[in-house]
Amino acid sequence: MEYRKLGNTTLKLSAISYGAFAIGGNMWGGNERKDSIDAVKASIDNGITTIDTAPFYGFGLSEEIIGEAIKDYDRSKIQLLTKFGLVWDGSNNVKGEHFFDAENNGKAVPVYRYSSKASIIKEVEDSLKRLGTDYIDLLQQHWPDPTTPIEESMEAAAQLIKDGKILAAGLSNADVTLLENAAKVHQPASNQVSFSMLNRSIQNDLIPYTLENNIGIIAYSPMERGLLSGKYFSNEKLKADDHRNGYFSQFDLEKVKIFLENITPIAEAKNASVAQLVLRWTTLQEGITVVLAGARNAEQAISNAAAMNFEISNEELAFINGELEKL
Repeated sequence: MEYRKLGNTTLKLSAISYGAFAIGGNMWGGNERKDSIDAVKASIDNGITTIDTAPFYGFGLSEEIIGEAIKDYDRSKIQLLTKFGLVWDGSNNVKGEHFFDAENNGKAVPVYRYSSKASIIKEVEDSLKRLGTDYIDLLQQHWPDPTTPIEESMEAAAQLIKDGKILAAGLSNADVTLLENAAKVHQPASNQVSFSMLNRSIQNDLIPYTLENNIGIIAYSPMERGLLSGKYFSNEKLKADDHRNGYFSQFDLEKVKIFLENITPIAEAKNASVAQLVLRWTTLQEGITVVLAGARNAEQAISNAAAMNFEISNEELAFINGELEKL
């Protein structure tokens, strides 16, 4: 495993980090608690020491599972990343802008984007309790809040750093303008954004800006929620309440299938899976600090970590990139 410095901080994160959205269960067809705990432990045991979660993932469940999984580990060797800014009835005073309705135990729960200073401070206290820790390594705004100036949100982050509740603060899903406005109060350490072989738009303007301003990029959905593993082109079926049933429809699935078939020989030559090749390719892209990969059991976690066990040559990179241009 490689460990990479995050932006202008002293934090060092594992190049492949654990993305804990799926273990929250909601929107992913449920989860098995023991499998989720085992996945977190296997990740840490295999060098994936950075764990990214959010209060919204399972309405607190993801953070609770992580807190349980890490309780016997040396906290100083684990980097906990969580977020603020998505609130729901019961989690906070519901204000801000309605974002979407999420399913929870068969009921539709309205979720709002809200990042006021008071709300952020309350969210952090709740997250600390669920995670069973007294500090968060990196706190990130989950989604931009059109009802609260980003300057107010960053004031809260700066205060939390001063209070020792968090070590660093960043944004998620932010464009260059939002990063610039945030920096007027506190320079964001990072920006967590969607990036994959099928979604490379951040290379146009966001990556140049973050490179120039020493802001780390945390890439989420590198596997496009499992599509780039190739297994959904076999007989594997998704549960009816799995959001990926609709998500995958945005892609030209036949072209994706052909692309994966064409790069399979590279993976096979390295005794690696296509999924591991995709993850490794993502870690090698300019400006990408760390890559988030989810795992719902120990086997998947171990496989994700093993993606760092091989190299991709310049010739192989050129071939892969050439095939991507055909999509």
